[in-house]
Amino acid sequence: MTQLAGVDALTALDPVFAQLAVGAGHNLWGLTHLTMREKAFVCLTADLCHPHLDLPLAMHVQMALTNGVEPEAIRELFRHLGPYVGYPILVTAFQRLTELGLPEARDTDSVKPVPLTGPLARAVHDLEEVDPGLAAFTEDQLAQRWARPHLSVRERAIACLTVDVFYQTLGESMRLHAALARADGATEETFRDLIRGLAEFGLARAWAAAEALLSSRPPGVR
Repeated sequence: MTQLAGVDALTALDPVFAQLAVGAGHNLWGLTHLTMREKAFVCLTADLCHPHLDLPLAMHVQMALTNGVEPEAIRELFRHLGPYVGYPILVTAFQRLTELGLPEARDTDSVKPVPLTGPLARAVHDLEEVDPGLAAFTEDQLAQRWARPHLSVRERAIACLTVDVFYQTLGESMRLHAALARADGATEETFRDLIRGLAEFGLARAWAAAEALLSSRPPGVR
């Protein structure tokens, strides 16, 4: 069983709450259809969505590092999530990474946008009919992110699905990110485990997301 970080700190706050929190944490970390990296990214993304940048973020950063997630991958996750959770919260989050002793960024290369293809290109095309200016901004933001190193497309998509669950953007946004995850190997069991893990952060949101993902499955997929 995975040893959760920060248990002693939680126990000092409230012993009964600590037992409940540890039980919920073991639910997520015991799921079999998400990788350890993906579980860490789910927790870190959840911290940005709330935002919970104090003890929860410190615990999840430590869990990520303990389970082999590279510091640069944590930084890349935060870079990726800028337009999804908002740039201002990422400023504070990067400050916290420094306070927590995460090494300085190793990747300092200039950002090189990559033309969009597949579901991303189709999503931008559909958005043009709603608002061309918003579509242009969206295309620019997506082109800067989805082909970068340090994270796979599936990992990026799972992080974005986490945002969708928290913000309850269960329509076009969730369908786009589910399609991207499927194209990079995610299965319906991956999505079920994701929602089960996210129940720790809000049962009502997870319930609604489970129903939305069920209705978004491609024909013939069970």
